[in-house]
Amino acid sequence: MNRKKALVIGSGFAGLSAAINLADKGFSVTILEKNNSIGGRARQFTESGFTFDMGPSWYWMPDVFESFFNRFGKSVSDYYELIRLDPSYQVIYEGGQAMPIPAKMDALKKLFDSLEEGAGDRLEAFLRQAAYKYEVGINQLVYKPGRSLKEFASLKLLFDVVRMDVFQSMARHVRKYFKHPKLVQLMEFPVLFLGALPQNTPALYSLMNYADMALGTWYPKGGMYKIVEALGSLASELGVEIKTDHEVTSIVSHGQKITHVETNKGNFQADVVIAGADYHHVDTQLLNDSTRNYSDKYWDKRVLAPSSLLYYVGLDKKLEGLLHHNLFFDTDFAPHAHHIYTNPQWPEKPLFYASVTSKTDETVAPEGCENLFLLIPVAPGLQDTDTIREHYFELILKRMEDYCGQTLAEHIVYKRSFAHTDFVNDYHSFKGNAYGLANTLRQTAILKPALKNKHLKNLYYTGQLTVPGPGVPPSLISGIVVANEVAKDFS
Repeated sequence: MNRKKALVIGSGFAGLSAAINLADKGFSVTILEKNNSIGGRARQFTESGFTFDMGPSWYWMPDVFESFFNRFGKSVSDYYELIRLDPSYQVIYEGGQAMPIPAKMDALKKLFDSLEEGAGDRLEAFLRQAAYKYEVGINQLVYKPGRSLKEFASLKLLFDVVRMDVFQSMARHVRKYFKHPKLVQLMEFPVLFLGALPQNTPALYSLMNYADMALGTWYPKGGMYKIVEALGSLASELGVEIKTDHEVTSIVSHGQKITHVETNKGNFQADVVIAGADYHHVDTQLLNDSTRNYSDKYWDKRVLAPSSLLYYVGLDKKLEGLLHHNLFFDTDFAPHAHHIYTNPQWPEKPLFYASVTSKTDETVAPEGCENLFLLIPVAPGLQDTDTIREHYFELILKRMEDYCGQTLAEHIVYKRSFAHTDFVNDYHSFKGNAYGLANTLRQTAILKPALKNKHLKNLYYTGQLTVPGPGVPPSLISGIVVANEVAKDFS
């Protein structure tokens, strides 16, 4: 039987997912990856005995990962060991006050009650509603390809959409239940992963609180790259051919069909092409003007999720007072948010996130040492320099030293930074963004960039700039969705 040939551009989570699902549907699939290893933003590197995940560091929604592997008769446990973190993470406030977030619900309710009378019971009510949103949102809405309003035409689904607070903001929704500033901040924190302020994010995304507090925060031993390795292994089992160091330089078409894809190492032909690379880059740089989906004006009006200033640091000593995940909310978020979303510029006093995976996993750092991943969310499109990177590193390192009561600078044995120019160079990232499009109401479902090219019958898109949106689980789902559409159109 002559199998249809599919080319997938990019081997991030969405690209790998699309390739695996297409191979399972009988396509002959080849992945073309620009870099020398698979994984996209979720790559990993080892240096001086330390192992660093380069991008995603939170493992939420374990059911999505399990469901993905179950599709192919596999289980997560076939590939990697999951550890549930308890506490899930901690929030560090001004004055060095730390608030660990317990994994067990009874302890979490007690924490809420200690800050606000009756807040524990209100948390239960909040999460009950969030559980419904999660069930409908993750099992129905996010699997919609967003190609037509007809997808949402059923009366039940329309009823569900209203019930899920799509037209109410997350900020308003949270404040119906909680008044204490720490609780409000805690409940709003997960939507920052979606790339917009709580007042601009639909309350539908309280489902993220359910993912956080009910389903828990997990860690795959060996690092997040274990997921990439698992996907790579499954792809190979299904016959997917993966070609690294193959950067796509042009998508060539004739009429309404792609004829071949050009790379730095030769040309490739296929019946269908799925672009898992940066959508904007594919649209503006790999296609000619007549086959682009969108104009420059369209792209300039998109609301992007933040970029990140990242540091990978190896210490020759153990850290005190820090957990696996640590949110430094020790300064006012409002000015920082203003400099991300309203008036883009480098912030004066940024909040930041610190991950110390060596607290959980002895394999990622030499004995007696600590593996440190630091992240400052910043506006996309900024100019970054070595001077700026060093300034912010010294700034947050001093705040960590003050909190931990330890000197750290003299114990650094490895340091690497990563910011806008690296996101552009390594991933062709639009304006150097880290997370894709913000999940605002005007950029939801059919209002996102389309998963199919309007001019070419055999070009599709997957990843964080199209449906369903940013994040690791949504990217896996994006690959499933686009593979289903390809199979439907090419059956």
